[in-house]
Amino acid sequence: MATTPFTIEKTYKAPVKKVWEAITDKDKMKVWYFDLAEFKAEVGFEFSFTGGPPDGKQYLHICEVTEVIKEKKLTHSWRYDGEPGISYVTWELFDQGNSTLVRLTHANLESFNSGNPDLAPENFAAGWTSIVGKNLKEFVEGK
Repeated sequence: MATTPFTIEKTYKAPVKKVWEAITDKDKMKVWYFDLAEFKAEVGFEFSFTGGPPDGKQYLHICEVTEVIKEKKLTHSWRYDGEPGISYVTWELFDQGNSTLVRLTHANLESFNSGNPDLAPENFAAGWTSIVGKNLKEFVEGK
């Protein structure tokens, strides 16, 4: 049974180019997102990182870039080593002059229906709300 993807939209007082660099440059990403050993905004590029609840199990995230439209759209798969399911994260950027509207969509979360409470949809909502609503905003707006 398909569920509605999680979507969050935020507008930042920063140009598209700056936001694009924040979501595609591994050195910038480690400041506000996850510390990736390597990242390239190229279809087929595979990357991984470890993350999880601050006081809980850490999971190896395994991802592959599936779509890139420079300064407009970036999509990658998102799955966990040793866990069933695969989901897709899409970042869309909309130029609004001196600001950028960012729409993040995390789809196919229901595929993680393994009974693992760490992978419950509400945890993704909380995580993305913090990452997109606070961390990325502060990074691109320089706060």
